[in-house]
Amino acid sequence: MSLLVALSLCAVIDGDSLRCNGENIRLLGIDAPEFRCPSNRQCVEGDPQAAKDYLTGLIAGRGLTIERVGQDRYGRTLGVVYADGYNLSCSMISAGHAVYIERWDNGGRVARDC
Repeated sequence: MSLLVALSLCAVIDGDSLRCNGENIRLLGIDAPEFRCPSNRQCVEGDPQAAKDYLTGLIAGRGLTIERVGQDRYGRTLGVVYADGYNLSCSMISAGHAVYIERWDNGGRVARDC
């Protein structure tokens, strides 16, 4: 059984990242459009501002919890974040603001929820 922990004071950084109480969190299993795509990678197509705005709407006024699963190479927490019980990664995928990346879905957690 996974350990869900409450989050507070969260702000959206972009379509797949949050900052909560000083902790940078990367939503597990998804990639959203980038504001600046590094030249060394192929980024997801789409509107990064629309993705950020949509994620902002998903978390507004809702109780957030996280299942932490590790850290990425940038030191961000990797986790499955839920807003009132709904997986934010799944919501971003179903709305077309992110794509599912299987190799980024540690343990298939997002695939099971979606």
